[in-house]
Amino acid sequence: MRLRSRGAEAPWLEASAESLPALAPNEVLLEVSACGVCRTDLQIVQGDLPAHAPQVVPGHQAVGRVASIGSEVTSWQVGDRGATTWLAWADGTCPYCRSGRENLCPQARFTGWDVDGGFATHVRVHQDFLIRLPDAISDVEAAPLMCAGVIGYRALRLAGVAPGMRLGLYGFGASAHLAIQAARVAGAVVHVASRSAGDLALARQLGATSTGAYDEPPPEPLDAAITFAPVGSVVIDALRALAPGGRVVINAIHLDGIPAFDYDLLWGERAIGSVANVTRQDAREFLELAAQHGIRATARHYPLADANAALQDLAAGTIGAPSAVLVPD
Repeated sequence: MRLRSRGAEAPWLEASAESLPALAPNEVLLEVSACGVCRTDLQIVQGDLPAHAPQVVPGHQAVGRVASIGSEVTSWQVGDRGATTWLAWADGTCPYCRSGRENLCPQARFTGWDVDGGFATHVRVHQDFLIRLPDAISDVEAAPLMCAGVIGYRALRLAGVAPGMRLGLYGFGASAHLAIQAARVAGAVVHVASRSAGDLALARQLGATSTGAYDEPPPEPLDAAITFAPVGSVVIDALRALAPGGRVVINAIHLDGIPAFDYDLLWGERAIGSVANVTRQDAREFLELAAQHGIRATARHYPLADANAALQDLAAGTIGAPSAVLVPD
């Protein structure tokens, strides 16, 4: 596996601010101090997700300080702290954007997929899509929150998380171990399913009321479930665990396909839905929640030069922590 980059004419992994292409008038240049490593980065590098830009630099959870600003930038100053999310840009004019659903914008562009991301020393960001960070969260702490945390937060919202509800989390990696913290703040009773004994132990430490294998029923039928594993059979396991009226929310940009299942599993007004991307408001709300309640990721840190190793460890399942973060060498 090799990390894609822009090539010899623009070695982003080693670039200085002065060597990078000129900023567009509405762009800021972020000097990266930390960048989360996401399974979506791996899926792009491996080709599970079709390429949107040749040799694009991965990484959509970049955190740092503004090093320079374009001529029309008014909302950021040099030295300000900011972070990127998966959403790099939306047109702001389509029906989805006008209704607060910019995550569904058909013209949207995505960090590390359509535009270069944060596996680099610097990254260019549209001024309107750089997210301000609470002072209570450090750069390295913030990086894994910017996708894993924010997308998990959106999944909780779509699942209708509420005090006392019985919520299942199926798969317990980078996003789920943050989602359980937010779900517990909301007062949900959480069941976690995973094939990893280590994941289940961490889930109990973080407040899971019950744990088990994917195909083991929870102690009581669930009001809602979120699936994090990119495996279609897990969706069926979660659906099987629902009470009537329950909902399965699929938190995955790539899924290997959902097997055929008996309609009786869906009967009783059960439902299956997906989580598609995030909005800037999701990011702002989740960061405020994380700052107030101490929601933090358990992460392993890698030097930027070892980005390939981080992706390889993620593919092999040997990171040893739910999240991974790249930091400057």
